[in-house]
Formats: sequence, structure tokens, C-alpha cells
Amino acid sequence: MPAGPGSPDVAPVTSRDPRALVREIAARVGPDIRVALPLGLGKPVTLLNALIDVVREDRSLNLSIFTALTLERPAASSDLERRFLEPAADRLFGRYPEIAYARMLRDGTLPPNIEVREFFLMAGRWMSNETVQQSYTPAAYVHAFDRLVERRPNVLLQLVPRLGDDFSLSCNTDISADLFRLRRDGALDFLAACETNAALPAFGGAARLPAEDVDLLLTGHEEFELFSAPRQPVSEAQHAIGLHVARTIPDGGTLQVGIGALGDAVANALLLRGDGRFPAIAEADPFSAAFAEAGRFETGLYCTTEMFVAGLLALVQAGVIRRQEMGAVLHAGFFVESRDFYGRLKAMEPDLHGRLEMVPVSFTNALYGDEAAKRAARQGARFVNAAMKATLLGAVCSDATEGETTVSGVGGQMDFVLQAFALQGARSVLTLPATRKSHGRTESNIVWSYGHTTIPHFLRDLIVTEYGIADLRGKTDAQAAAAMVCIADARYQDDLTEAAKKAGKLPRDWQVPPARRNNTPEAVTHWLDRFRDDVPAFPLGTDFTEIEQRLLPALARLKSASGRRLGIPSLIARTLGRPAVEGEDAALARLDLAQPKGLKDRLTARAVRAALRA
Repeated sequence: MPAGPGSPDVAPVTSRDPRALVREIAARVGPDIRVALPLGLGKPVTLLNALIDVVREDRSLNLSIFTALTLERPAASSDLERRFLEPAADRLFGRYPEIAYARMLRDGTLPPNIEVREFFLMAGRWMSNETVQQSYTPAAYVHAFDRLVERRPNVLLQLVPRLGDDFSLSCNTDISADLFRLRRDGALDFLAACETNAALPAFGGAARLPAEDVDLLLTGHEEFELFSAPRQPVSEAQHAIGLHVARTIPDGGTLQVGIGALGDAVANALLLRGDGRFPAIAEADPFSAAFAEAGRFETGLYCTTEMFVAGLLALVQAGVIRRQEMGAVLHAGFFVESRDFYGRLKAMEPDLHGRLEMVPVSFTNALYGDEAAKRAARQGARFVNAAMKATLLGAVCSDATEGETTVSGVGGQMDFVLQAFALQGARSVLTLPATRKSHGRTESNIVWSYGHTTIPHFLRDLIVTEYGIADLRGKTDAQAAAAMVCIADARYQDDLTEAAKKAGKLPRDWQVPPARRNNTPEAVTHWLDRFRDDVPAFPLGTDFTEIEQRLLPALARLKSASGRRLGIPSLIARTLGRPAVEGEDAALARLDLAQPKGLKDRLTARAVRAALRA
């Protein structure tokens, strides 16, 4: 190995003083500090903040950070959000410390000798921040490693739990495991500075980090609480999407699915298949004629996924994911989840835990490297990911607005789409609700064209809304456009059809099939009403109290109404004379509005009551 800052085969220098370790970092690597910082949960915040403070104070030092998914507790955007969030913030999100560079980016105080580049942003959090928008570095997840190596990092910072006499990369094998591989091979040299945190679940295998690979170790300090991502309620539209997706997944197949309410909906639908409740729901489905997978899992599924989420853990524990391939039933690259998820992993029986393996995303997101074994393992694969917009010709936008404002990032979506086309029998399943609310108004997520593309139309495959599945692979443009109109909301079908005809992509005599004219929210509600116990708002549990669960949809109604002129007065007028709902007074008390003081608070309390009764 070339001479450099790393000291392999030597016990780490340990300290409980983060600034002492930062001084050691500067002494070993010099004034140009180029940091590889894990995505999401793996950031050693105590050590990281100490490094930022020292560099901020000493302008002879320069710090560049390459990372992704900077975690932050949400800030309230209104008085009502503040009333809801503040009393519950520690319970919902954990007492996770603020990351210093995130605060500086928000208030415009990041000094010129500190640079932060991210290849994936926390969704929607940085859209109005010009510094972040300008420093965003787009990269598919499997290529982020290459972009990082090109920057020749000389420091890797990582949060780790102990694993016997060694350590574990735990939640972030995604890129770090391959960085250590390069260092062992002599192709890259860097200083490995780690911070211990016993709350992290430890994994062995590819996640095991030998003690001699760690150069500097912050330990014996006050360990911070991990970030907790509370599960969001699953809407009717998301449940319908999950039920449609479940029809595409064959027994004995391979699954990848992402985080959020959509992932929870897909997991719930597969759990319904696993215990035999799914066929009745599928038979009552008024939308999906295509795909008929509805039975129990006799062989079970295998999972290869960039992100390990609570829904996948539930499927493992229920025995739906149980097909073992290449030593595990589940291979994943990283996780950021709820405290319940972390606790369940730590408490898991060793035999089951041993069948879950954290690996680099070069394993999960790509076929190269032991390609024959991967192809044999990933049979019947369904790669399920979320989108924001989809065009009639099958192009999909998932990461930015039409005006090129970055919302999140490409992540691994392109990686899995390409796998779907490279693997025999595999399918890419891109999902989105047919509509969204914007400034209090409903708009279609199915559009004729859109000014930003994440997945191009020549990689179109399966696109799913609450109104069914559009199977676009190998179809003509006319067939694709017709299929997309058939999963659009009925309110927008005529305009979409006319746009396609005007462009010459649909025959002039083509008409929306009468059966698809029923693509309405009311039709979804009518379908799911018969199965309410099977499609709860929180199918995997929640950290929200019962009162908070009642408040969430009410606050969403208020937010939507506030985006329209006279929206709030109209909401109040519509609910005049309606009786109080169960838990209404407790909900007002939770927001400290039981005894409102002043006109503003009285009006706010009245609006909340109206939203609860709507």
C-alpha cells in the first residue's frame, strides 16, 4: 500500500474527546481534508460536528464532504405544525443531534473553506436552498462510489457498533464496504475515523469491520440517539397501488421495494397474500385485469434491495421472504428506519438475524461481480419504486421538478430498472398516485409530457396507479398511450386523450373504454370499504398516539384548504351544524387549543374542529 494516512493492522487510537481526534486527523492528512461520509444514518455526528467546528475556526484548513441523505428533524412550517410537532418531536424522531453543516447551509453561514456535495437529498427539504441545489451531484447509487473515488477521499467517517472485538458497518455497508476493500487492495488510502453507538444493530459478514481497519475511534463519550423515521399513514390510493403491485409478484420470485407509505402498502398486500386474505380483495378489484398472482407463498421470496425497510422485516418475520440465495434471504445496502425497527433487529433470534446480510450496493444494485450466481438468484424479480410524474409514452420523473429543482435524487431507481431489463423474467414496477394536491388544487400525475425525465420512455415497463397496471414493455406508442390513459384519473382522461391524438400518437377514433371511466377516488373507496380491517392507515404500526392519528388527516385537509382562496372559510362553512367527532376535544387539547386565547387561536381552533368533522 502506498504511504498515506491509514494505518492498517494497528489498533485504533481511541479517545472520548472528539476534538482531540480531529486534531489527529488534521495532523495525519494535512490541511486538505476530503471526507467520505455515509448516506443517512451512518454519519458519526459527534465526530463530524467537531471536525466542522475545528475547520470553521481554522481557515488554514479546507474540508470537502461527499455524502447523501443528510438527516434532519423536520422544522414546522406553520403554527399548527409547531403545535403538533414540538411536544412529540423526541418521541417521533429521536433526540438526534443537529448536523452542523446542515444548519449552516440553512442559515447561509457555511464558511468558504467547507464544501458539501450530496448525490441524494432528503426529499423536498432543500428545494429552495440555492447552495444545495448548485452543489448537488447527480449519480445513480451504483455510480456514486465511482464519483467518490474520483475525489480521492483521505478520511472516512463512520458510525459503528461493536461486534465482539471488532466493529460493524451496520446501517451503511452501501459504499463503505467497497471503500475498505479498495484500501485493503492498495488502490485507495484513507484514514478511517469511527464513532461508536451501541444503539445500532450489528451485522457480520460483509458488514464486519476488523478492529485493525479502524485508525481513530471516538468511544466512551455520550452516545446520541439514532434518528427515527416515523411511519406515515398509508392512503387509500397507496393501499390500492400496493394491492395492484402484489398481483405482479410470483411465488419464488425476488423483491426490491423502497421506503415510505408505498413500501408499507406493498408489504401489507404481500402479508395479506401470505395469510390467505388476498384473493377476496383481488376478486373485488374493479380496476386490474392484468396479472393474477394472488396465492400464498409456498416457496417464498428472496430480497435484494438497496434499502432495508420495516415492511421487508415484517415479511421476513412472517415467512413471506424466506427463499435463501447466496447465503441470505435478504441482502441490503443501508437502512434508516424507526426506533422500533432498530430494536427488533437487535432483539432478533441469531438464526434469523444470520439470514439477513448487509452488503455494498455494488452487490444489490448491479449484476456485475459474480454475475452468474446473481442471475440464478434473482429469478422472477420485481423491482418496485416510486415516481412523481409519468407521461403517456411511459417516461417517468422521480427526482426533480419540471423547472429542474432537485427534490431528492436518482438513487438506485435507474439501477433496478436496468436490472429488470437485463434479467430473464424480471420487471420494473414504477408506482405513483394518479393525482396530487398542489396549492390546494388537484392535478394529474399522468401527463402528456414533462420537462424532466428520470427514467426514459424506452425503458418503460410496468407503471401502477390506484386505478391499475399499465404494461408498457414492448408496446407501441399508441398502445402505451392508451394504457396510461386507462390508469389516469377519469377527470383528466379526455384532456390526455386529446393531447395524444393531437401529437398523432393515438388514432383519431380511439375512445376511453367505458369500464375505465370509473377511475375515481370514490370507486377506490367503494372497493376498499369492504376490507377496512385489511387496509389500516398504519399496517406496520406507528409511533403516533391515537389522538395524533386522528389529527394527521385533519391537518392535511387544513393544509390543502389553506392553499386555496377562501379554502378555510369554505371548509368551516361546509361543516357547520355537524356534530363533534369522537376525540375532538382531546385533539384540540393536544394542540393546546382547548382554551384558545385571542382571536387568532379561536379561529384556528374552529378550523381544526371543521377539519376533524369534514
